[in-house]
Amino acid sequence: MADNTEVVLDRTQVKKAVQALQAFLKTKSTRDSLLLDDTQQICLLFTLWKIPKEAQTIRIPLPHGQRPDTDEVCLFTRDEPNMTSEQTQRFYKRLLEEKGVKNISEIIPYKVLKTEYKPYEAKRRLLGNFDFFLSDDRVRRLLPSHLGKHFYQRKKEPLSVNLQSKHLARDIQRVVQGTSLKVTNKGCCCMARVAHSNMTADEVTDNIEAAVQTVVAKLRMKGPVMKLIHLKSQTSVALPIYTSDLSNLSVMEEADEQTPKKKGGAATKKGKKKQSEDAKQTDTTAEGKGEEVGEEEEEIPQLVPMETPNKKPKLEPLKKKQLEKAPKPAAVKKGTKSQSKLTKKAGKTESKVKRKVPKVK
Repeated sequence: MADNTEVVLDRTQVKKAVQALQAFLKTKSTRDSLLLDDTQQICLLFTLWKIPKEAQTIRIPLPHGQRPDTDEVCLFTRDEPNMTSEQTQRFYKRLLEEKGVKNISEIIPYKVLKTEYKPYEAKRRLLGNFDFFLSDDRVRRLLPSHLGKHFYQRKKEPLSVNLQSKHLARDIQRVVQGTSLKVTNKGCCCMARVAHSNMTADEVTDNIEAAVQTVVAKLRMKGPVMKLIHLKSQTSVALPIYTSDLSNLSVMEEADEQTPKKKGGAATKKGKKKQSEDAKQTDTTAEGKGEEVGEEEEEIPQLVPMETPNKKPKLEPLKKKQLEKAPKPAAVKKGTKSQSKLTKKAGKTESKVKRKVPKVK
C-alpha cells in the first residue's frame, strides 16, 4: 500500500487536457443539446499493471460536486416498528429536516417497495424517475432481490448511508456529490465519473487530483499498481494524463518470476510425479527386456494360446452340421414314442381282458 502513493500528477498538464476536452465538447454541442441543457460526463480511465485478485468498490469524495441541484434523489428506508408506511415516511422526513438534509426528493420504505413496486413496469418507472438512489445501511442487503437487474446494468444501484450518524448531512452530501470506482477481478481497466462539462477547468482538475489520490491510497494491491490514467468523455478520445516509468516494468517482471516459485508448488510437484512415473515405466520396460533376453532358454517362446485361433474356425462348422442333423433323430424319437404309446395301450387292453375273465366265472 505504501508503494501505491508514488503516483504524482502534473497539474499544468492535467489542466491542458481538461481545456482541450472542454473545447472539443463545445464544438460538438448542438442546438438541441443547448436547449435541453444536456451536460456530458467527464470520466477517469484507470489502467492497472495487474488484474486484481478481489473485486473492490472505492468511494471517492470530491471537493466540487459533480451533480446539479436539479437531480432527483430517492432514499430507501427500513420499516419502523409499530408504524405504518405513511408514518415512517413522515418520521424520516422530520429526521432529514432536523439534520439539515435538503437534496432528498422522495422517501420509500421497504414495505412500500415490496408491495407497490413489485411489477416489472413499476420498477422501470422508478428507475427512470430518479437520477440517484440511497438506502439505509440496515436494509441494504435486502434490496437487490426486489430492485432487479436493471438498476445494476445502468449503474444506478443504491449506495448505503448510515441514517443514525451524528453528521448525517455531511455524509449524504459526500455520497451524492462524490463518486465511486468499481475495481473488478476480470480486467485491468476501470472507470469513474469525476465531473461534468459545465464545470470550470480548475474545478475539474481539483476533482481529478482528489480522485487519483483516494484511488491509489485505497487499492488493495502491493507494489506499483497504476500504469496509465486517461481523461475522456462519452464522445471523445481518451487523453493521457499519467504514464508510469519503465522502471516499474522491471519490478513487475521480477515479481512475476518470484511468484511461480511460491504459487506453483503444486504444479512442480505434479511435474516431479510425472517424471518419477516415466522413470519407473522406463525401468520396468528395461527390466522386462532383460528378463526376455535372459529367459530365452525357458518355455516362454512356446506359447500355447497361439494355436487357439486355428482351432476355433474348425469347431464352428462342426457345431453347425450337428445342429442341422439334429432334427432327423428327432423324427425317429417321435416314432419310438408312438410305438411305445401303442404298446402301452395294448398292454392295458390285455390286462383288462384278463381281469374280466375271472368275473364271468
